Amino acid sequence: MAALDIVRIPVLSDNYVWLVHDPESGATMVVDPAVADPVLAAAAERGWTITDIWNTHWHPDHTGGNAAIKAATGCTIAGPAAEIERIPTLDVQLRGGDRVRIGNHSADVWDVPAHTAGHIAYHFADDAAIFVGDTMFAMGCGRLFEGTADQMFANMQKLGTLDDATRVYCAHEYTLSNARFAVTVDPGNAALADRLIAVESARAAGEATVPTSIGLERATNPFLRADSATELGRIRALKDAA
Repeated sequence: MAALDIVRIPVLSDNYVWLVHDPESGATMVVDPAVADPVLAAAAERGWTITDIWNTHWHPDHTGGNAAIKAATGCTIAGPAAEIERIPTLDVQLRGGDRVRIGNHSADVWDVPAHTAGHIAYHFADDAAIFVGDTMFAMGCGRLFEGTADQMFANMQKLGTLDDATRVYCAHEYTLSNARFAVTVDPGNAALADRLIAVESARAAGEATVPTSIGLERATNPFLRADSATELGRIRALKDAA
């Protein structure tokens, strides 16, 4: 089975939209299109036709391009059943435990509430990849807008069961600010100190820092490394106030 082609499309101020193509079937999927035009252009320049959109949650910077992309391509839009009232463009309602496909590749749907109440993620086990939306970031996690520290801790625990090599496709370039915060709450972590230096260099050169990996996050992400929901909540509150 041919590997998925995954293209990062930077949009807005710090969002990443992911364009995912199965070269064997020709199917092409978009994860969380904030806007339409750059996504349509990225697909067109590769000769790909978008067949699917997968949303992780309802926020407009993840769904804003849905309608225009569907109008241009006739694609099918899938996303969290729990947020159907907030995503009126949904064609397919998904719940944790469901399985979705792009061509010959399948992904398990995970329920990962906390950032929003119905947030989901897409885990391609055979491809060692997971699309997490705003649940996990490089050295960070999403704000608890509609959920609790207990829920986010459970999400981190589940993500922590994945192999170190699993690539984590998150939706924002927050890595530098997250790293600078992380060293304040985990100052003795040499791996984190080294990563901060690497991220500062990458960002100064205009380079993207995601996808990340479970292994990197296991070593340096204070939210994944938290040993209780109470500790995660404490760190999240500090980050919110920073």
